[in-house]
Amino acid sequence: MAVNFAPTPADQLHPIAGLRIGTAMAGVRKANRRDLVLFALEEGCAVAGVFTKNRFCAAPVQVCREHLAAHPGIRAMVINTGNANAGTGADGLLRARRTCDAVAAQLGVPAQAVLPFSTGVIMETLPVERIEAGLPAAVADLAADHWAQAAEGIMTTDTVPKAASRRVAIEGRMVTVTGIAKGAGMIRPNMATMLGFVATDAAIDAALLQPLVKQAADASFNRITIDGDTSTNDSFVLVATNRVGHAPIAGLDSPAGRALTEAVVAVSRELAQAIVRDGEGATKFITVRVEGGRDEAECRLVAYAIAHSPLVKTAFFASDPNLGRILAAVGYAGIADLDPGLIDLHLDDVHVATKGGRHPAYREADGQRVMKGSEITVRVVLNRGSAATEVWTCDLSHDYVSINADYRS
Repeated sequence: MAVNFAPTPADQLHPIAGLRIGTAMAGVRKANRRDLVLFALEEGCAVAGVFTKNRFCAAPVQVCREHLAAHPGIRAMVINTGNANAGTGADGLLRARRTCDAVAAQLGVPAQAVLPFSTGVIMETLPVERIEAGLPAAVADLAADHWAQAAEGIMTTDTVPKAASRRVAIEGRMVTVTGIAKGAGMIRPNMATMLGFVATDAAIDAALLQPLVKQAADASFNRITIDGDTSTNDSFVLVATNRVGHAPIAGLDSPAGRALTEAVVAVSRELAQAIVRDGEGATKFITVRVEGGRDEAECRLVAYAIAHSPLVKTAFFASDPNLGRILAAVGYAGIADLDPGLIDLHLDDVHVATKGGRHPAYREADGQRVMKGSEITVRVVLNRGSAATEVWTCDLSHDYVSINADYRS
């Protein structure tokens, strides 16, 4: 079960004008479950995305990049679960393109205007004929208010669907931002880590969408880690349907641009944190905050050294205040001139270490009290500058091993 997280009720996921969603049971890997999701976009929508930096990227990622570069008017997105279509070579590319052809035929749009996404088992042939057979049902199901069904339809090892929605006033008009994401394992920040789809009906200059999706990813999906593995299929896409009648946003630094950015980041962050809360086998949600760095980059090095550490994560699972493991991670993070004698470590309200050593007032019972909680904040102060950053992770449990050992069965 996810840590202190419940799915957003369907009636709280606000529709986006200019966008409809349909789902179907295509039997891509398992029967009798939603595993095919179709987004149909009206003309005039703008789309931007960021994708995995894994060099062994999946066929649909390659096709998405090609189509976004070649076609300014994306009209559809199609997502299947159960099969990642990764590690499938030239045949995988053909099958991803065949999926686009099938969607194009159903919707009457160019094949290059379709973005394909896949998630699931790597190095298995995509059963594209099942997707083709399931598409008519997905088209028949298209509706503006099917965000909750879509969140369910893109799940793999997730235990709960993940969706979020916000409304914000921009120039006197109510603008909506709604999104879904999937992810529970193979999560490491190296772009955005999972599948995520966020849409808004705001009117915005299309040239601003790419910097906005990158900014949102860096503030959310690029701050999470479950197991330190960067997936082959990571994709985060932002759609602007331009259906709200305010003047088009011409700059992200304008008041309207800042308001939209804040809403997009808020939805993205809620989805990203939901992924961590639903981490495979997770029992605890952990915030790692590093302060007092010379720049944010070195703060990130320290934060991820802690968040990736199996020794730190297993200690949290056991509620064992073996907190020297955190100091060890700080030391190997990669800051060449780090002075351990300056470092302070806090665990929630407990001051664990000061000037690189155990705080005189620290008692192990205090550390254990904090570590028994389901939400924990680790705060490291480097005392060498004013920069700070924050990332989110979870513990590492027996169930994580079991889930991944049995993943293909």
